[in-house]
Amino acid sequence: MGVKKWLTLCLACLFTLAAAGCGGNNSGGNAGGAQGTPASASPEASASAQSSPKAAVPVKVALDWTPNTNHTGLYVAKELGFYAEEGLNVDIVQPGAAGADTMVTSGEAAFGVGAQDSLTLARIQGVPLVSIAAIIQHNTSGFAAPVDRGIKSPKNFEGKTYGGWGSPVEEASMKAIMDPVGGDVKKVKQVTIGEADYFTAVKRDIDFAWIFYAWTGIEAKLRGEPLDMLYLKDYAPQLDYYTPVLTTSEKEIAENPEVVKAFLKATSKGYQYAIDHPKEAADILIKAVPDLDPKLVQASQEWLSPKYKDDAAQWGEQKSEVWKNYADWMYGLKLLDKPLEADKAFTNEFLPDGQ
Repeated sequence: MGVKKWLTLCLACLFTLAAAGCGGNNSGGNAGGAQGTPASASPEASASAQSSPKAAVPVKVALDWTPNTNHTGLYVAKELGFYAEEGLNVDIVQPGAAGADTMVTSGEAAFGVGAQDSLTLARIQGVPLVSIAAIIQHNTSGFAAPVDRGIKSPKNFEGKTYGGWGSPVEEASMKAIMDPVGGDVKKVKQVTIGEADYFTAVKRDIDFAWIFYAWTGIEAKLRGEPLDMLYLKDYAPQLDYYTPVLTTSEKEIAENPEVVKAFLKATSKGYQYAIDHPKEAADILIKAVPDLDPKLVQASQEWLSPKYKDDAAQWGEQKSEVWKNYADWMYGLKLLDKPLEADKAFTNEFLPDGQ
């Protein structure tokens, strides 16, 4: 999975998001709950109404990309009945052209899968998105190259060709990890590769690209095409941001806090199951999305499951300094128009043990 989604599904939609505001409420509000009993109803009718179970609240979750192991906990929570236990009828959908952030902001989906970088930009544009859980505790993305390109350090980017999507953040991120090792980002040739994937692009006209190791890196290994992976977090602490995250809107939090709490309780159980049972969790994802390569899913899940929680006190936990460090870095480079109010961009309060 390439990181070009950063623009294609998020940045290009910011003005749409800002204009959309928070529209209809996908979580259903009181719809589906037991309605009040008319005063004229008989005692028997009242007792019957009170004993009838409430219908499950319909909830839509928009993914950020095609289904993969970043999303396993969602599929586990659905398959094993964790959402049903919380009174939720969850529908997991792909984002389409609009992107998950737009779907959440407009109210088309109650929850979405996003990333700290795109949500930071959205918040600066006045878009009322909020991150409610970190799916993976540390950034598992970085710059990758076939081993025959000899890229063992960020300094080795010099004289090589990078393939990306044309965002200023790409060069800024390269510079952030090249500077500490004495590299010069101006000596890197940058080209736009459009929709070409990593494997096509490195055979055609580039030396390295920005990927998530849990999917593209594992796929490279399975294909017998080994790569050198330089993780952003290993060279620049400010780039150890949360990607992906679960998002919702300020409107959803204000109007349906119990739905948000129930959704995260079940989702937390789903990801904890994936942490404890990676093989079984992978089987659930494969069953839900049979078009996926089973070998890739199993290998990816084995690698990624320990990364979901990693060194955090609990799955999903987010830290203010992580949000602030990344936003301050972007603002210092004039990639943001103003500082981010970091504590409004995320919350831990809906996690099962959140404060």
